[in-house]
Formats: sequence, structure tokens, C-alpha cells
Amino acid sequence: MPTWIFLLMAVIAGFALPTQAAINNKLAVAMQSPVLSALISFTVGTLTLLAYCLVSNVPLRAVFAAKNVSAIAWTGGLLGAYFVTAVILLVPRLGVALTFSLIIAGQMLITLLLDHYGFLGVPVKSINLPRALGALFLIAGVILIRRF
Repeated sequence: MPTWIFLLMAVIAGFALPTQAAINNKLAVAMQSPVLSALISFTVGTLTLLAYCLVSNVPLRAVFAAKNVSAIAWTGGLLGAYFVTAVILLVPRLGVALTFSLIIAGQMLITLLLDHYGFLGVPVKSINLPRALGALFLIAGVILIRRF
């Protein structure tokens, strides 16, 4: 596969982590337990990996299911499964520094949007010039790491 696909995967992996945190927070509030929220989140990730394993004919033993959660609550596990798998795939191809600098750049971009619009129930914190410059400096750092 071309390197740009892996670069794009790293940026998308950076989008996933803070979004997952906000989604899992919504679940924790509904469940009144952060531990149960994490359990449900990773159960969804397990189901995603189960589907992959079934398509790939990987033998499996059993899967646990959760009840009575909203559809958005299930997506936290999907984001977690993507993040872990993407990092495992990217590090050997891009190196640790480039992989994580792209992930951090993606995190900064999505966190600015999550904060600015109050997505997923996070407190609103508008994008301002210093915050935008901070994100641009991170992107500049990614470019420098990629180039050298």
C-alpha cells in the first residue's frame, strides 16, 4: 500500500481517541460507572474484531454482549478498536515518532472541533487565535518529522 494511506490512517487514529473519550464519558454518566463504561466500550471493540476474525477464519471461543445502551455508546469501542489496530499497523511502516506525531495532530484538530461546538456533551470552548496557532504548530511539527 502507498505510504499516504498509512499517513491518513494515523491522522484518523488521532481523531478517534478524544472522540472516544467523550463518547465513553456519555456512557459512564448513563451507567453511573466509569468501569462499566470501559467494559462496554471494549466489548464493542471485541465485536468489531470478532467480525474481522470470522471473515479471516480466526477461531474464537465466546463473546459477551451488553444491554440497554444507546447507539452512540457503542461507537466508543469502534474507535478504540481502530486506534489500537492502526497503531500496530503504522509503527512498523512509519516509525514511532511520525505515527504518534500524526495521531497527536489529529487529536488536536478534533479536540478543537469537539470543544468549539460542544459535541458529545463536552463544555464549549471556542476556537481562538492562540488555540488555532497551537494546532498549526503541531501540524508544522508533523511536517518536519515526516520530512526529516
